[in-house]
Amino acid sequence: MTIHFNKTFTVQSSVEYIQDALSCQTNGDGEYTKKCSLWFEKQFKTAKALLTTSCTHALEMAACLCNISNGDEVIMPSYTFSSTANAFVGRGAKVVFVDIRPDTMNIDEDLIEAAITNKTKVLVPVHYAGVACEMTKINEIAKKHRLFVIEDAAQAVMSEYQGKACGTFGDFGAFSFHETKNYSMGEGGALLIRDLAVAENAEVIREKGTNRSRFFRGEVDKYSWIGWGSSYLPSELNAAYLWSGLEIAEQINDSRLIAWNHYYERLKGLQKRSLLELPFIPKECKHNAHMFYIKTENHDVQQKLLKYLKNSKIGAVFHYVPLHSSEAGQKFGIFHGEDRFTTKESSRLIRLPMYYGLTEMEIDYVVKTIESFFRG
Repeated sequence: MTIHFNKTFTVQSSVEYIQDALSCQTNGDGEYTKKCSLWFEKQFKTAKALLTTSCTHALEMAACLCNISNGDEVIMPSYTFSSTANAFVGRGAKVVFVDIRPDTMNIDEDLIEAAITNKTKVLVPVHYAGVACEMTKINEIAKKHRLFVIEDAAQAVMSEYQGKACGTFGDFGAFSFHETKNYSMGEGGALLIRDLAVAENAEVIREKGTNRSRFFRGEVDKYSWIGWGSSYLPSELNAAYLWSGLEIAEQINDSRLIAWNHYYERLKGLQKRSLLELPFIPKECKHNAHMFYIKTENHDVQQKLLKYLKNSKIGAVFHYVPLHSSEAGQKFGIFHGEDRFTTKESSRLIRLPMYYGLTEMEIDYVVKTIESFFRG
């Protein structure tokens, strides 16, 4: 049996909607883009949602809307993807990394305030594996120090914290619809905006610095270049593909949660024997089963198990190399305080196969292979 790490999401409507877009409109901001944006606004109760070409670009737009410039400082975890940092580094900011919590792999909210200086402008919580950060405390800190909050919710579509959707706590939230995410458009993302007054400026940035969006709504008789912007607008083909997933969003979410829970129940025995650790979900969090990971005793065991799984034709992978230990991280950032958990925890984490349509039989095979490894 071969079990891939991820499988591309497709349903019958995926093909139908893409064909429909081909016959009507392939450039951006057509009917499928509007359907997706409206779905986000209603589903997550946010003032404005704009589809983008990637989560990276959504973060870049948010950085621009916060007027990030040379000398500003931005606080985030080191355990995240490079896009989280690049969005701010590209505008001249210095990245300040703080340690993570070992239980959720999220930024340690208790360490944030000590890293704040008079140059700090933004806090960037990253909801790892679709499990929310402690947003109540993070927002309290932001309010106290008059800082922006930009949520990197790339992995957290349909996740919640205290009954509220991830991506809607901060000034801005960024989603990803990359192929490996719960809902996909191949490559793509979305920017959630809390304050409607900011939306018009966001549209200008997204439409190459023009007021083209207002023109198509009939608000101006012609559009022109009015500010800085770039090309952050996705094709209707991508939006059509995404819409086919959003139509059955609850079905996808329920299916993934069933698979996640099956993994958890089958692997509990190994955790009781202290051979590995399973994910922790705080009681105030409702996760979306974006990924299922395990943590081994140490890096050596992680590497041996990864090799064993690969030889068994199971697509398991390690995850992020902490940004502060990378060449660019040392150039553009600094780690504040002690690295107690970021490097240690990341070096023993393994992501197991997880996708819509993963069967119990496939999960059982993965679990039996892991059990076999530990018996050996």
